[in-house]
Amino acid sequence: MFLKKVDGPRAVTLPDGNVMTRADLPPENTRRWVASRKAAVVRGVLYGLLPQKEAMRKYGLSEEEFRSWVAAVADHGEEALKATALKKYRQP
Repeated sequence: MFLKKVDGPRAVTLPDGNVMTRADLPPENTRRWVASRKAAVVRGVLYGLLPQKEAMRKYGLSEEEFRSWVAAVADHGEEALKATALKKYRQP
């Protein structure tokens, strides 16, 4: 079995006991960002699977966009990442 050399951990244990690996992250060429893919990237960064700079480079995200995802999850949970829920969770 061949394992590609990567910097950092290959897997992390989440607070709920589940294990998240780099295979759980969306592919680099992702263009359609659904809530579950956004949440996977946020979880990966927050729990140390990959650094924020690497995630932003890998997925072509701006710092503002990534921070808005993190803020939405922190304030309202993963439901706030859904495009249909933007009005519900938007700040006045």
